[in-house]
Amino acid sequence: MNTKIQKWGNSLALRIPSGFAKSMHIANGAAVDVSLKNNKLIIAPSVEKKMLLEEMLEKVTPKNIHAEIKSGHAVGKEL
Repeated sequence: MNTKIQKWGNSLALRIPSGFAKSMHIANGAAVDVSLKNNKLIIAPSVEKKMLLEEMLEKVTPKNIHAEIKSGHAVGKEL
């Protein structure tokens, strides 16, 4: 399909036909990844990577760790 690039503010924009958007499962405001491969523009839906607990804990350092947060008095057999 041939289409035209159009000016949008200070940027350039490419309209995505509704049929393409439906087949890609994207809608207005959807996040997409844009890349250039072999001089071709590639647009793909962004995939949100969910971090595992282990991955999150690997990012904790002595500089960014916080102190214990008090949440009230003990009401049972808490340590």
